Amino acid sequence: MSIPSTPAGLPATGAAKAPVAVEASPAQYLTFQLGGEMFAVGILNIKEIIEYGSVTEIPMVPPFIRGVINLRGAVVPVIDLASRFGGKRSEVSRRTCIVIIELAEGEERQDIGVVVDSVSEVLEIPASEIEPPPAFGARIRADFIKGMGKVNGRFVIILDVAKVLSVDEIASLSHLAGDATGDALAGSAGQA
Repeated sequence: MSIPSTPAGLPATGAAKAPVAVEASPAQYLTFQLGGEMFAVGILNIKEIIEYGSVTEIPMVPPFIRGVINLRGAVVPVIDLASRFGGKRSEVSRRTCIVIIELAEGEERQDIGVVVDSVSEVLEIPASEIEPPPAFGARIRADFIKGMGKVNGRFVIILDVAKVLSVDEIASLSHLAGDATGDALAGSAGQA
């Protein structure tokens, strides 16, 4: 009995083929516009996309924090990506959306909303079409960039969502938001 082999003469096993197939398969990304540039986030991080509205501002938070929203009873912090990247706050228009992203670190999961100018589409970008982040020249910090995807002759900046805001940073913001919301409610109850 002979063992089938690959052209290279190696035994053909399912375990040997699986990693190569995973690496070669294109990943899906949600693309969106922000300040005239196209960005992308891995689709597996996206929970939903909602219309921009009813964001409760929180006092004494960094300028890139737009506030919090109530998403089916959960307090979700909302960040302004344009401001987080060192620019000015996004102008809200009728196409402005909040993309709800789920971040996970170990057992801890946290939802965060990010304000984008508009959502474009879901694209499949093969790994062979993704370049490493540039060492210089980008308008945002290089550690926020996972890679540069080539799509139809244009570059799409693929974000590393875990680095845009760490889970610890978001958890502290959620705690702060909960305290501020509770203080605001207590203050309004005391005035009544």
